[in-house]
Amino acid sequence: MSIHSSLRTAGKAGGALRNVLKRHERVRHMMTQGAWTEGRSALGLPKIKQMKLKARKAAAKEKEETAATAAAPAAPSSGSS
Repeated sequence: MSIHSSLRTAGKAGGALRNVLKRHERVRHMMTQGAWTEGRSALGLPKIKQMKLKARKAAAKEKEETAATAAAPAAPSSGSS
């Protein structure tokens, strides 16, 4: 019997975002942020907000356009002098 497609997860390689972190993951995050002190109890840790960032398509498109115009050399002006 197979699992229903709506119940499947992305897997570990897919980088599925989880709202609830395990205790050792919260400790590791606090160590990288400098908020962990050695000898502190691993119980009663603060919640750590997980944010999923999405790249905005419009902003990326504008960035490409500005990069393309900046890379193109300016055309010489003709006729005004």
